[in-house]
Amino acid sequence: MLSARADKGGRPVPSPQQARAQASAITSGKTVPEAEASPTSRLRELFDGPRLSPGQRRIAQYLIEHITEAAFLPITELADRVGVSQPSVTRFAAAVGFSGYPALRERLQSIALSGLAGGPGEENRANELQAAVDAEIQNLENLRRDFADPDRVIRAGRELSRSTPLTVLGLRISVSLAEYFGYAARRIHPDVRLVTRGGSVAYDALLQAREAGGSWVLAFAMPRHSQETLNALKVARGAGLRVALVTDLALGPLADEADIAFATGTGSRLVFDSYSAPGVLAAALLQAMTDADPERTQARLEKYEQLSDHHQFFLRD
Repeated sequence: MLSARADKGGRPVPSPQQARAQASAITSGKTVPEAEASPTSRLRELFDGPRLSPGQRRIAQYLIEHITEAAFLPITELADRVGVSQPSVTRFAAAVGFSGYPALRERLQSIALSGLAGGPGEENRANELQAAVDAEIQNLENLRRDFADPDRVIRAGRELSRSTPLTVLGLRISVSLAEYFGYAARRIHPDVRLVTRGGSVAYDALLQAREAGGSWVLAFAMPRHSQETLNALKVARGAGLRVALVTDLALGPLADEADIAFATGTGSRLVFDSYSAPGVLAAALLQAMTDADPERTQARLEKYEQLSDHHQFFLRD
């Protein structure tokens, strides 16, 4: 087998992937002054703490998705749009820490106006393709604001790195994100198990992973959210596995089953959704895993480079 690359002096030269792993380590803490978090992130933080009923979650999700308009609605109009009663809206306001709906609406208006003040100019809607790209750019901007404090990502990467085996779950439309993560994670983790089929097949894989000593499952759940994904998460938790979830909704039954939930927007302007922000989030979690055990990362990447050189896996670009 070939040895690692070396320079003229015989010193080992890291592969491009090794160099990227070393150079892109995540630094903990808010190291760069940032604009305040996006309206979506601020609302998720506001609504994430209390234990909300299903009806209250519907109100919260409507506000998250329609903040610039919903913040200025009277209580009767908001109740009609969500499909709940006016007393339900009042109880929701109390559940999230306000004296009543007027106090909640005042906070919502502050959040909505701050987003408008810091947002881009009037959207250029020359055509629907450009509008779709603009929407994804906004999703990435929101994710960038969330990354102003990377500690949650760092902690999740540390936990995922320690879980052996590590199970990665993605069903239906979420298969592509799970396969991307699983493919890359195998370069830096000794035992990654990919689950892309639901039902009893998923149950068997999750139970076996737990019996083999695994402690975490990373799940991807993009719209439309499937019942079989929810069932699989319940099986995982019942077996004693902890759940890290990448999804588009911070609230709802899927997030309720997660120990750590990362919510980021998906592109929904075209017939089929696009996943720029979830893809970057997946890459950030992979980076956090490499940072969690740099010696193992270095050794595994070096071994893989030797193997790929020996068998000529890749073209010489």
